[in-house]
Amino acid sequence: MAKKVAVVAVGGNSLILDPKKVTVEDQYLAAAETSKHIADMIEAGWDVAVGHGNGPQVGFILRRSEIAAKTEGMHEVPLDVCGADSQGAIGYALQQTLQNELIQRGIKKSVATVVTQVKVDKNDKAFQNPTKPIGGFMEEDDAKRREKELGWNVVEDAGRGWRRVVASPIPKEVVEIEAVKELLRAGTVVITVGGGGIPVVDDGKGGCVGAAAVIDKDFASSLLSQEINADLFVISTAVEKIAINYGKPDQKWIDKMTVAEAKKYIEEGHFAKGSMLPKVQAIIWFLENGGKQALVTDPPHIGAALRGETGTWIVP
Repeated sequence: MAKKVAVVAVGGNSLILDPKKVTVEDQYLAAAETSKHIADMIEAGWDVAVGHGNGPQVGFILRRSEIAAKTEGMHEVPLDVCGADSQGAIGYALQQTLQNELIQRGIKKSVATVVTQVKVDKNDKAFQNPTKPIGGFMEEDDAKRREKELGWNVVEDAGRGWRRVVASPIPKEVVEIEAVKELLRAGTVVITVGGGGIPVVDDGKGGCVGAAAVIDKDFASSLLSQEINADLFVISTAVEKIAINYGKPDQKWIDKMTVAEAKKYIEEGHFAKGSMLPKVQAIIWFLENGGKQALVTDPPHIGAALRGETGTWIVP
């Protein structure tokens, strides 16, 4: 890739700004706000590929499927197809709002969503020990029935009911990577690896087949960054900077750190497993495989962070 290219990973929760406002219309307004900040990057001269999360959205799709199956006798939607549905819906919101924003700024760039498969290893140990809860709570008899009839893995969740759990394997290959590269070369803004990508495994015939799993969107965006040789990997999250001793009296915001420092902070337990830890690990993976620099900040501060005024920069 000859141009200055950045990958921006946007959290699925960033499209839900208020837990009481989760409609499609509310998420569209949130996408429009996020698109303004991505447009700032484009206006500053970057070609951009956008990855995004889908945690809340794919959960909504699963719940609709479960309710429709229970009350109306409708077929249930497989998890990989739910992921594809969420890619299309979120991609639609982002590509429309971002295209509108670019038009308003007089920037002649097209925006396109690629429904993206991401290959994982069917022998990944995560498949032997599924831990990622998805969907709603069930009664034990319903959970056991689904376990028998549908092959689900189910667990009892702290007295609150039974839930399905699936694997969260490491991403190995972005299947549509050549299409993504061609679009970037043509100057198109690409929305891809949505929700971490649709997990697929080798079908043994040179093709792929969907897998009941979820892929961490930051790791998928890190892999994408590596495969397109991105100049910058940005993780857009809920905080302006990374902190150590977060929430404690001696909390300290980090302006810049090296991979070695990041590893040290991980060993010292500064980053929470379900929050900042996977983001920092995804960045380390990118930087240890040829990446030049990475940035963590919240959407409103992307422009200022690119000017060196805020955010946490991580370098090899």
